[in-house]
Amino acid sequence: MIKIIGKDLISRMKFLAALLLTALFSFIAGLYLPWWGIAIAAFVVALIVYQKAGIAFLAAFWGLLLLWSSIAFWIDSENESILSARIGELLGIGNNSFLLVIITGVIGGLVAGFSAMSGSFLRSRKKASS
Repeated sequence: MIKIIGKDLISRMKFLAALLLTALFSFIAGLYLPWWGIAIAAFVVALIVYQKAGIAFLAAFWGLLLLWSSIAFWIDSENESILSARIGELLGIGNNSFLLVIITGVIGGLVAGFSAMSGSFLRSRKKASS
């Protein structure tokens, strides 16, 4: 029983570390690289913090969803929803800035999640061949 709790605690801490590192490295990458820099950051974090592919996907997905949604919300509140209203009209969702913030976070989360899954698969393949 104690070993199960210990393994569970370690896996939760790895999940949290991967989530936070992905968000941090993606934020830094976003300062210097185009938007797709988040994929590089998530891939590298998945190589460093080994987890199963599904867990790596979830950690990166939630890390980026929270990061991009909070940044989009901050930008939206700073310009009084003018930009989100115009983008919402282009996308056909109307003047719904909350939905646009969520869509932004989900897109970033999917990109980072699939990139982290690729990094996890690469790491597991390297382990299996050695």
